[in-house]
Amino acid sequence: MRDSSRTILLLTFAHFSHHVLTALLTPLLPFIRDDLGLSYAQAGLVMAAFSLSYGFGQIPAGRLADRIGPRIVLTAGIAGVGAAGLLLGLSSGYSFLIVSLVLMGILGGGYHPAAAPLISAAAEPGKQAQALGLHVIGGSVSYFAAPLLGVAIASALGWRGTFLALSIPVILLGAIVYRACLKSSLGSPATSAMADGEPRQRLSAAVVMELSTFILMLTAMGAALASASSFLSLYIVDALGASEQTAGALLALYFSAGIWAAPLGGRLADRFGRKRVAAIASFAAVAGLLALPRIPYGFGFVALLAALGAVPYVRMPAAEAYLTGRVPGSIRSTVLGIYFFAGMEGSGVLTPLLGRWIDRYGFQAGFTILGLGLGAIVAVCALVLAGMERGGMTKEG
Repeated sequence: MRDSSRTILLLTFAHFSHHVLTALLTPLLPFIRDDLGLSYAQAGLVMAAFSLSYGFGQIPAGRLADRIGPRIVLTAGIAGVGAAGLLLGLSSGYSFLIVSLVLMGILGGGYHPAAAPLISAAAEPGKQAQALGLHVIGGSVSYFAAPLLGVAIASALGWRGTFLALSIPVILLGAIVYRACLKSSLGSPATSAMADGEPRQRLSAAVVMELSTFILMLTAMGAALASASSFLSLYIVDALGASEQTAGALLALYFSAGIWAAPLGGRLADRFGRKRVAAIASFAAVAGLLALPRIPYGFGFVALLAALGAVPYVRMPAAEAYLTGRVPGSIRSTVLGIYFFAGMEGSGVLTPLLGRWIDRYGFQAGFTILGLGLGAIVAVCALVLAGMERGGMTKEG
């Protein structure tokens, strides 16, 4: 197997280990809500505690990865999440739960800004989005497995026991990934752009505007879908009348879409243009959110969940490949840190607001206003990007 293929497989495995614990929070939210007696707004704050801190961890981690190499930052993003998971399992109340989630977010914030540039560098020219799509599969498998595994364990051991049972393997996986990186010199300081003496380059005003608009469109889409998905298990249980076990299975279906949608999105992005595919995915997200509370429980709802689950995974490799290819190597992790920060902070702000809106007006009103707001942002950003491209200020990527 070629070194590039080994690198991509190693980081795909690392992606799986990073998300095994972070993916548990949504399917276990009904258990947590019932145990602690939370309102929808408080449940939204539980999700926001992780999302906001996870977002805040991205920017300093991205800068650090650019300066010292991503190996240590990558490892902290895996093993640190496992250590915080132990605290979650030991949490005795709502406040301790929030503190543990904040710590998990901060420690886990370094993974993505460090991993994406390594994947792009290892991939063959013109196939970076496909490689990033394969990398996304690792996270997708985690999000597919977590609802099934988490709900099964929680039914026997409770939600705290679930975090305790899975935290130690994640810490060990972090050590394994670090050792593999050390053995192959993957992500060592000597391979980083800053260590090689590459000068930090300035971006033109047109490129900054293009990147800012692109990041706004994609992070708004990601934040809206993440906020909606935070309440999917509660919507399925409370509004549709399904059991918690059924909700876990449907969440597994929703997140399993990444297993096929991410590599498909990467292939489409490399062939038809990364910016174009990302924009189409954003409009599809708007349509899915508006349809979500209007499709009755049954085959149509299951099909919609599968389709809506595919949308963010089509976007991920297209967006990451576009950004890594549009900026100099010396600031790639920094720019990616900003991108991940914006999406996660947007989700962290939106989720408790959506919960509060649902408390007052119901699920249909909450999902509808979310879809309409996202539609307005995506339409404006798409028009700006199209105008800049027609004017020759930017290029399709």
